[in-house]
Amino acid sequence: MALVCVGVSFLFLLFAGAKEADRARDRATGAWSRVVPLIREGPLPAVLEKGRVEAIQVLNAHGRPVAATRGLVGKPPMATFLPASSNVRAARVLCPPAGLKGCMTVVSYKVYQPDGIWPLYIAVPIVPWYGDVTALLLAVCVSVVVTTMMTAWVFRDLTKVVTPMNAIRTELAEITATRLDRRVPVPQYGRYSELKCLAETVNGTLDRLEGAYKQLRQFTSDASHDLRSPITAMRVQLDDALMYPRDTDWPKMTKEVLAGLDRLQAIVTDLLTLARLDAHAPLSREVTDLSELAGAEVKRRAYRVEIVKDLQPNVLIDCDRLRVTRVLVNLLDNAERHATSKVTVSVRAEGSAAILEVVDDGAGIALEHREMVFERFTRLDASRDRDSGGTGLGLAIAREIAEAHGGTLTIQDSERGARFVLRVPVHGAVSPA
Repeated sequence: MALVCVGVSFLFLLFAGAKEADRARDRATGAWSRVVPLIREGPLPAVLEKGRVEAIQVLNAHGRPVAATRGLVGKPPMATFLPASSNVRAARVLCPPAGLKGCMTVVSYKVYQPDGIWPLYIAVPIVPWYGDVTALLLAVCVSVVVTTMMTAWVFRDLTKVVTPMNAIRTELAEITATRLDRRVPVPQYGRYSELKCLAETVNGTLDRLEGAYKQLRQFTSDASHDLRSPITAMRVQLDDALMYPRDTDWPKMTKEVLAGLDRLQAIVTDLLTLARLDAHAPLSREVTDLSELAGAEVKRRAYRVEIVKDLQPNVLIDCDRLRVTRVLVNLLDNAERHATSKVTVSVRAEGSAAILEVVDDGAGIALEHREMVFERFTRLDASRDRDSGGTGLGLAIAREIAEAHGGTLTIQDSERGARFVLRVPVHGAVSPA
């Protein structure tokens, strides 16, 4: 803004200088129009009134002064130049003209008389480029006033911006892991919407951070509880066996301890799998027939319920076979634990998606719990009553693997029981980002 003021002031001074130069020429022309009739018609007095110019001097055809203003009476010609032959007027800056002080603009006119050309010299002050001191002072004062006002306005606005920024910075500096419930202040005035958006974005990030931290604490608590329970049970069994060795059924106690160790191993294995998935470990992708993979896994072991297969052939996907097998195993284990008599496994292709469905005929899952079951260490009350050996991580692992393949794992509506639907891109399709 200061540069704009300087530029405008400079243009104003140039304009003022041009106007003052025009007035100087007008003064010289006025003196010429006043003296020329005296030369031609007479009488020409020896002493001339200078009027609004600095000096006037008239020379005869022989170059001798015959009339002048008071300061030049009896002095030699103030100048010796004449206009070119085709002109009647010429101007030069002389420093100083003869008989005068200081630099002046001397205008020379040719006055034609019977005995020859009489030179007429008129001296006017040199007009500076800025016109006069009044114009210069006016431009400087206006520039200073405008610059001061703009500086004050900018300072006021910057203060309005910096104050909430400092409040946001201060609040962020005081937020720690034990104070994640705190939020930065959101400016309420609407002139700087970007600052308001920044504060809202920071608060949104803090919301997600607080949620992630709570989830981490809950996960740690659940993991500790699930690891501690079998360890406590095995310790009690071993303490009883050592205290009453003769009354202990050692084969039975050994099987129970081994079952507890199997549960511990399953939990640790699931935790390691989740850690790898959270670290976004690279997938070993290869073209796989999803129907063949599902059929082979169903045939691999015996189930306590009937398994019904509906597998469309040649449903090809690009996947990590071991991880997709883990999804299928987790879904089959979950379905078998909750089914009454039958589990249906189906594979088909729909457009650019390959779909694997595992449906049981059990009690099903309420609509409000369909997302909850994919959270880590989540077991519904009905599930706890029926399945005390599950780790609570199987479905969370299955969804993480599905998303790592660019797919989804959801629970859809079913006439009876729970219906888990896995969708992944078919071979050659572009996975969503």
